[in-house]
Amino acid sequence: MNKGILYMILSGLCYIVVNVLVKILGQGPDQTIISGLQKYPIPEIILFRSIITFVICYAVIKSKGIPLFGNNKKWLVIRGVTGTIALTLYFYTLNHLPIAIAATIQYLSPIFTVLLAIFILKERVKLIQGLFFLIAFLGIVFISFSKYLSEDESISMINPWWIVVGICSAAFAGMAYNAIAKCRYTDAPITVVFYFPLIAIPIMAILTAFEYVVPQGKEWGIILVIGVFTHIAQIFATRSLHSANTATVTPFKYLGSIYAFVLGLFLFDEVLSLYAIAGMFLIIVGVLGNTYYRARTIKKSGQV
Repeated sequence: MNKGILYMILSGLCYIVVNVLVKILGQGPDQTIISGLQKYPIPEIILFRSIITFVICYAVIKSKGIPLFGNNKKWLVIRGVTGTIALTLYFYTLNHLPIAIAATIQYLSPIFTVLLAIFILKERVKLIQGLFFLIAFLGIVFISFSKYLSEDESISMINPWWIVVGICSAAFAGMAYNAIAKCRYTDAPITVVFYFPLIAIPIMAILTAFEYVVPQGKEWGIILVIGVFTHIAQIFATRSLHSANTATVTPFKYLGSIYAFVLGLFLFDEVLSLYAIAGMFLIIVGVLGNTYYRARTIKKSGQV
């Protein structure tokens, strides 16, 4: 198997483990997968995740002698702020939507990356890309109304409000990706990652102070796995993109929707209608189509 493809698959598996554990901690005693857990507020989960990322990044930066606060501070801060907002909204959608739906809506972020790049990076968008955008957002419509289109009472409820929150999460993630692009030639990747916990920790600490839950026993292990697996997933994703071209490895990123669908069904009893599944498919088709076209355009123009 192509090494880049393997790395992307491993990255997706790590991310789905994180997503499942975040949902479990967010539901606490309301779930039956791991007994005896307390219910954790989302800001506290993000706080612990950020502390683990901070420690890892700080150790790497110090060992390599990289400037701690980087060079392009304006865009590094923007990356930290928008990334924090995106992750917070995403974790809330994980708790209020079927896990497969929440994960798939987050895949809209590349589309928002392109739309925002029109203003930030002065990129041009072709008509065919607009078609791919339309396909992806048509998928959102299918998902939003899937419960009302189906007569099956076992279908999981999908609140359109949380679909909107998921879209906002993807939009902020798109902004974060553009900020990362702005720092491509000025700062090391580890510095860009470091600014996420640097911004998130003080914000989440303030929010957590109002409803702090003291971790007990096995909950510490779950928190540690969330932080470490997130970092491992980022490493695998980076190695994947460095080992093979984007067009080759990107489709395997969206295997995450399949993982999420299967785990959501068997772990959380989340049943999706054919309309919701069709909506997920349309989102992935729209995002993949745009990714392929954009990659080909960049290659033809000779950009790195």
